[in-house]
Amino acid sequence: MEMGGVGNDDHSSGGGDHGGGDGREHVVMFPFMAKGHTVPVIHLAAALSRRGLRVTILTTPANAPFLRRSLPRLRSTDHLPPDLYPDLYPAFLRATALLRAPLRRLLLQLVADSSSSSPRPLCFVADFLLSWSLPIARGLGVPALVFHGMSVFSMAMCKSIFSALVTPPSPSSSSAFAAAINGGDEVPFTVPGDPRSLLFAPSEVPSEVRNPANPEDPVTRFLVEEIGPAERPASWGVLVNSFAELDREYVDLFEGFYRGGGGGARAWLVGPMSLLAARVNAEEEEDPTDHDPEGCLAWLDEHRPGEAVYVAFGTQAHVADAQLDEAAHGLVGSGHPFLWAVRSETWAPPAPLAAQIQSRGKIVRGWAPQNAILGHVAVGGFVTHCGWNSVLESLSAGKPMLAWPMIAEQVLNAKHLVEILGAGVRVRDIMSDGIVTRDEVAAGVREVMGGGGERGQRARARAVELRDAAAAAVAEGGTSWVALENLLQELRKIKNYETASSNTENSMKDDVERRTKEEESQQHGVQIV
Repeated sequence: MEMGGVGNDDHSSGGGDHGGGDGREHVVMFPFMAKGHTVPVIHLAAALSRRGLRVTILTTPANAPFLRRSLPRLRSTDHLPPDLYPDLYPAFLRATALLRAPLRRLLLQLVADSSSSSPRPLCFVADFLLSWSLPIARGLGVPALVFHGMSVFSMAMCKSIFSALVTPPSPSSSSAFAAAINGGDEVPFTVPGDPRSLLFAPSEVPSEVRNPANPEDPVTRFLVEEIGPAERPASWGVLVNSFAELDREYVDLFEGFYRGGGGGARAWLVGPMSLLAARVNAEEEEDPTDHDPEGCLAWLDEHRPGEAVYVAFGTQAHVADAQLDEAAHGLVGSGHPFLWAVRSETWAPPAPLAAQIQSRGKIVRGWAPQNAILGHVAVGGFVTHCGWNSVLESLSAGKPMLAWPMIAEQVLNAKHLVEILGAGVRVRDIMSDGIVTRDEVAAGVREVMGGGGERGQRARARAVELRDAAAAAVAEGGTSWVALENLLQELRKIKNYETASSNTENSMKDDVERRTKEEESQQHGVQIV
């Protein structure tokens, strides 16, 4: 794990003193080691830096090159070994928790070395999937916030469903609810507490939430055993990459799950974080995450305004080659030029389509600057897996979406987008083997691009309205701008981490060192130095 800092001048990232010495307020951030989780944190770091704060980002050596490229003023200041980077996702989740001891050591050093010129951290921000780290910061007197890369709507629905299954009003109500979700029939049900009383199908519930007692699902077990016990009681607040226009009516339900049990965290909607960063870079420099090694923007420059469709299914979901074949046929059949980010290493376009793809489309295998692509005048719509970052970036650019959810909470994001926000349409014609047909792809693209009737036209108009709302939210005096300012003011009022006596601090240090040694002795061959 590396510790680096980002600031608003060329020398602010510091050196061996972990980026301090200038007396500025200091925020420590610990993003999950995946680009979709890291990019919003980069954007938030830029926004905080612009407000005069110093930001330290903790990451692993494998992720450091991406951070260095995205934050050109970042300088590495400390290292922890890369031993804990396994290939499989469930094992990787478990492995992150093995970083407890070195993380505690790093935070302790920041606290112990604090002075008037290098104040102790104003707060510690950790990704939801790294919530095991929150009690460490809280134990050192540093307010701990959890960063959620999901919308308030999807989090509220997941927590409400999970709670109804795990802590129901009565055993019979839990059995009935579980039967409705896991019964095998697509019988619609409502989610407890939903202010809109939306109808959900069982297939719209993420598998990790649907069966929380499943001992065979390692991801579910990690969420139950490592995240659940730490997140609620240790969270001082919850940072959400969203804004009031999208999520306002679900905030009360969401915050209710943090009340009691020592918790009481408030949700701070400070997004879209990509627009927060855009405001910084408009005044300073281009967004470094928008580098374009494959010439996507130059290709778009050759097309008329609004005629091209952008297609991307994220980096997490596996898309079968047979599905990519159908998608290729559908994109060609839609009649629109398309820019398509393909992550598969095994798929190649069907031979009969090669010439048509070459003349009408561009397939990108490497990095695609999605934010810049969606903001390009030639792009008229987005075919997306409905990862929340992608939804926010598309709405921020005023581009309607053809929603094609694949894994995790993406189906909830699609429901939010289509049924509540009205800025997209869903793929519908899914075959029994889960394949979306070429005809459905072609029809969906035409609809979202404005050629398929009233529903598509409404989605296009609504996307423009939400673009304007997003811009207003991050502008000075907007809801997200005010939320971030109020968050910083509330953190500044907290005195318990500024007035600890030397005896208390020595006690903290002794306790941290004891826990660190205990945890290191339990690593079973994994050396952490």
